[in-house]
Parts: sequence; structure tokens; C-alpha cells
Amino acid sequence: MAGLNIPQIPDGEFTAVVYRLIRDARYAEAVQLLGGELQRCPKSRAGLSLLGYCYYRLQEFALAAECYEQLSQLYPELEQYRLYQAQALYKACLFPEATRVAFLLLDNPTYHNRVLRLQAAIKYSEGDLPGARSLVEQLLSDAMITCQTAPDEAFIKLDGLAGMLTEQLRKLTIQVQEARHSRDDEGIKKAVNEYDDTLEKYIPVLMAQAKIYWNLENYSMVEKIFRKSVEFCNDHDVWKLNVAHVLFMQENKYKEAIGFYEPIVKKHYDNILSVSAVVLANLCVSYIMTSQNEEAEELMRKIEKEEEQLSYDDPDKKTYHLCIVNLVIGTLYCAKGNYDFGISRVIKSLEPYNKKLGTDTWYYAKRCFLSLLENMSKHTIMLRDSVIQECVQFLENCELYGRNIPAVIEQPLEEERMHIGKNTVTYESRQLRALIYEIIGWNTW
Repeated sequence: MAGLNIPQIPDGEFTAVVYRLIRDARYAEAVQLLGGELQRCPKSRAGLSLLGYCYYRLQEFALAAECYEQLSQLYPELEQYRLYQAQALYKACLFPEATRVAFLLLDNPTYHNRVLRLQAAIKYSEGDLPGARSLVEQLLSDAMITCQTAPDEAFIKLDGLAGMLTEQLRKLTIQVQEARHSRDDEGIKKAVNEYDDTLEKYIPVLMAQAKIYWNLENYSMVEKIFRKSVEFCNDHDVWKLNVAHVLFMQENKYKEAIGFYEPIVKKHYDNILSVSAVVLANLCVSYIMTSQNEEAEELMRKIEKEEEQLSYDDPDKKTYHLCIVNLVIGTLYCAKGNYDFGISRVIKSLEPYNKKLGTDTWYYAKRCFLSLLENMSKHTIMLRDSVIQECVQFLENCELYGRNIPAVIEQPLEEERMHIGKNTVTYESRQLRALIYEIIGWNTW
């Protein structure tokens, strides 16, 4: 650096010149200028802070740590300099020193999470994997609690944790490549195991980040979060499944959703009922929305065949896969205003009632009926008499089979308890039937 030619700086322009050099990433020249200035004014907070930053950017981490140590001694009330010192010491691989400085900040809630992330990174670098894992779990737990009260703050915490884990994953990727290059089988095995272990820590962090935006129904942001993680998670089933869900929810990316749902379903095609009913339902809807009705029907026949076999093997066992698929398809058509087909599909989904009618299935079915009744009352739709008769007969069947089925699962801490006679599918199906009669006019029946 001594050989650099720095022109004479006019009076009053020193600060502007230094910031310009930093902006242009000319850190070495900025260091030379700042060094001269600090000889004149060695306790300058701005000078030491900028010098520490420049050293850090030049990867002269030990020198950066010295600058921040001086600042910590000169301005002990500004604890961010201790954090910067600890981070620089960590980057300089001076792990015991970094741990000692970081420990001094643990009681400060402002820096608590950042210190935990730094300590986890230090323990990982020292080879203390159990210690690193414990700290990551603590960070994730803290972030999940914060999600309930302060989503924005939680996202920032999770983002920092995700950044730390992605840095570890990249390091391990390099270690795997180097071990393969040198044909070190033991090294490959160790690095791959560590990579898999770190990935299993990363996935929950990623999902927690995505859930914050999912709850806000900001699906494009959820997709963006998942796409940022594709280099690590491309082969992870949980990641693929959640990408499929977020593509499906955007309603204009059904084709892309199929690309993620299909491999999951085909992987378990010989045991189709082991796949979540929601996944099967979403895949069927995606097929329908992309005019692939034959594929949807084939999948539904496969589900029906397995359910029939299961019913033969265990007559008392309730199965809901085909029911949920039909419910989802029926709901889709009702939402799009095709009540003739949608309601018929919902009714079909709950047959036979002794095996398909339950609290959850009734909840989705009655939503479609309430939507139907609302539109009928507004005279925005007209139903054929045969469909109305089908609806009345369906509700009569629900009344018959729903005597001992709760309409809703009451929460234990609710102050006002629902009357036991009203919390049944039988009671609610009677109400819906009465509404149908009221809307169409009793005298017509």
C-alpha cells in the first residue's frame, strides 16, 4: 500500500474523497488516507470505524478487529463495535477470542440473536457439531415464537439464520468436491453427512420464512424465497412439495405445479393412499385446469381402486382420499359458478355417508352449500329442479347419518359453549334444508 499515489486533497474535501473511494471499492487507497488522518487524530471515531470497514472488505480481518477493539475501549456504550470485533475475529479464525468478545453481548437483547448465530458458526468451524446444532435449534425456536407476535422481526431473524446455514452448505459443497477430487472416501462420507445434517436444519428455517408470507397470502414472495434456495434443496421432497403448493395457489401456474406434484405421486404410485389427500386433490385440479381430464380421471380411478381394496381388507376403516379429491374439485367448480357440476361432485364425495361423513368433510361440503344458497337468494344463479331435489336428498342423508358427528370441534378455552344439540351435522343439515325451502318457496314442494 505504501507505493500508492494519492493526490493532495483540498481542504474540506477529505471525508467526501474517502467515501468516494469506498463507494468505488478502492479500499486500499482509502486505508492509506485514513491511516494518515489517524496519526493526526488517533481517537477519531469516524476514522477508526471507516478503517475497520475497509480492512474487513480487504479481508484483513485481524487488522479490522484491532480497529473495532479500539472503538470498543474508546466508546464502551456503543456495543455494536464489540459485535463487529467478534465477527472480524471469527473471520480471522481466532475462534476463542471471538467467543470471548461475543459472550459479553449475550445479555443485550438487541444483539442476542446475532451473537447466537455467530456462536453457532464458531462452534461449527471448531468442529463442535452438537454445540452448533443446539444453538441453531435455539435460534429457530426463538424465531418461531416471534412469528406469532412480530412477523417482520421474525423474518429478519430467520433470514440471518438462513444466511449462516447457506454459508455452511456452500463450504461443505466445496469440501465434498475436494474430497472427491482427491478420492478421499472417508472425507466424502464425512462431508456428505455434515451437508445432509445442515440441510435438515436449513429446511425448517426456510419453511418458517415462507410461512410468514403464506399466512399473508403473498404467494409470489413465498415462491421467491423457495427459488433462492433451489441450489441446495432441489432434490428435497419437503421443498418440492411446498413449491408445488405455492405454484398451485397462484392459480395461473397449474402446469408448473404439475411438474412438482407428479414426481411425488409417481414415486408412491403403487401405494397411492400413502400420499397426502391434499396433494392428490391439487394434482387432479391442476390436470383439470390444464385440460388434462383423462389424467385426472385415471388418477381418481387409481385412488378409488385402492380404497375399495382397503375397504375389502378392513371393512370398518374410514378412508377419505377420494372424498377429499372430489370435495376439492367440487369446491373449485362452485367457486367458478358452475354449481350444477360442483354441488353434484360434493354430494358424490360423501357417499357412502357412513364412511365419508365427518366433521372435516362436512365443513367443506357446507361451505359449498352456503355459497350456493347465497347466490340463489341473490338470484344470480338458477338451478334445475333435479339438482335442487338432489341437494335436499343429500341434506336428508346427512341429517340421518350425522346425529353423532360434531359440526365443529370446539376449542377447550372458549368461554361460550355451543349447545350440545346444535353442534351436530344433523342440526346444521336441517338448517340448510330449511333455507333451501325458504329460498325456493315451500309451496313449490
